[in-house]
Amino acid sequence: MAPWLTVVGIGEDGFTGLGKHARHALLRATKVFGSPRQLALLPHCSRAERVAWPSPFSLAPLLAERGEPVCVLASGDPMLYGVGASLARQLPAEAMRVLPAPSSYSLAAARLGWPLQDVVTLSVVARPVAAVAAHLYSGQRLLVLSNDRSSPAALAALLRERGFGPSHLSVLEHLGGADERRIDARADGWQDADFADLNLVAIDCRAGADAPRLSPLAGLPDSAFAHDGQITKRDVRAITLARLAPQPGELLWDVGAGSGSIGIEWMRAHPSCRALAIEADAGRQHLIEHNRDALGVPGLQLVRGRAPQALQGLERPHAIFIGGGVTREGVLDECWAHLRPGGRLVANAVTLQSETLLMSWRERHGGELTRIHVAQAQPLGEFDTWRQALPITLLDVVKPLDA
Repeated sequence: MAPWLTVVGIGEDGFTGLGKHARHALLRATKVFGSPRQLALLPHCSRAERVAWPSPFSLAPLLAERGEPVCVLASGDPMLYGVGASLARQLPAEAMRVLPAPSSYSLAAARLGWPLQDVVTLSVVARPVAAVAAHLYSGQRLLVLSNDRSSPAALAALLRERGFGPSHLSVLEHLGGADERRIDARADGWQDADFADLNLVAIDCRAGADAPRLSPLAGLPDSAFAHDGQITKRDVRAITLARLAPQPGELLWDVGAGSGSIGIEWMRAHPSCRALAIEADAGRQHLIEHNRDALGVPGLQLVRGRAPQALQGLERPHAIFIGGGVTREGVLDECWAHLRPGGRLVANAVTLQSETLLMSWRERHGGELTRIHVAQAQPLGEFDTWRQALPITLLDVVKPLDA
């Protein structure tokens, strides 16, 4: 199949900065789709009909031109947070040709002297700024595509809130064009400025004395979460997540989510991991909303309701954790029925009744039972002794592929 669609990456230097193949494709096209700003970069000699994207954005007008010689203009590299990635989900690879220009990330790395392979690239274009919090580690370098001129101030505020006030920010505008500009400042000394809507923020992360020490590995300290005592404690949480074994792109149900700690750490395991936190208590729902933003996973979806009723109509998960309500009638059966074949179910029990239920479940469905004992040294008069936490019984079972 000959490609009918050509996706052209274009920079601030406009049509003159394009290569031969990109210029020829644009001059041969019957229609060119793009934003008004991008379409204005075309030369007067272009006879193609210029079509601005509809609002709200939709690919439907473009896809209706299937088979005609059509071009799409995109900023920089179309396959990097661009329209090319959206088109790739709709069209076979042989239907389109992609001619990228240097991305804003590449240009920023070149200006700053940062090896691009050592940098985390992020975007807050139509995305929550809170997601950046998951990547804040001292010494980490971030390149963040801004949504608009307000993004630099929002990022500086986030850094201050998370204890990263000493971090150095560079705002780079109109990269690769005649109006290119760079403004440098620390997050804790940030002053509002009149930035262009087209900007990128480079962040050299530096933790302050009050910054929480958060590892990307499972087992964040309990103090990292706002909670009312209903939280899977740190050591048990790390063991539980190891059994859940998050993989990129997978969906978790955190049933009886409490503070949301399991779902939050599941999503921190990989940017594409997803989680639903099912919680009936209104106070704990607020805690989940606070924690997901504070720990950089605003995409965690809160399901307000009580299992098993609240489980109806939800997307089938790859893994399920039951941290609360395991003795409620129908919860285990409904979870098992909704779990995808090959998926993992992990349930924790503290009471004798819930432990008995897990033992009975294991007799019918198999799996492993593990008893977890955790003790901490605490003062006893002038000495120290071990204080035993309540033992946890953990059921770990994989659903057969033919189930």
